[in-house]
Amino acid sequence: MKLYGIPNCDTVKKARVWLTENNFDYEWYDFKKNVLNPALIESWIANCGWEVLVNRQGTTWRKLDEASKASLVDAASATALMLANPSLIKRPVLDYKGKISVGFKPETYSALLL
Repeated sequence: MKLYGIPNCDTVKKARVWLTENNFDYEWYDFKKNVLNPALIESWIANCGWEVLVNRQGTTWRKLDEASKASLVDAASATALMLANPSLIKRPVLDYKGKISVGFKPETYSALLL
């Protein structure tokens, strides 16, 4: 199991606490410190759709110029935008046996892992 995110994100913190409290071992991937692979993002998109992965509620989205926002029209443009701005990825992303969960809700993690 691999958990992707950034350490200062409150939702990521909640997911990490939940995984620890429920005795799940996971590999942590901080995508602020480590470069994301385009193939990885493309696999997430294939699994759950680019619309789910792009966080349009966050500060990073609000700071984008209008041209960048308007360029987001498909999986390829979403991949390029997320690679250029990793904080645009809705967090956390949990990869469990090839199943992808985006965001954190205890009931979603319970259904996936328990």
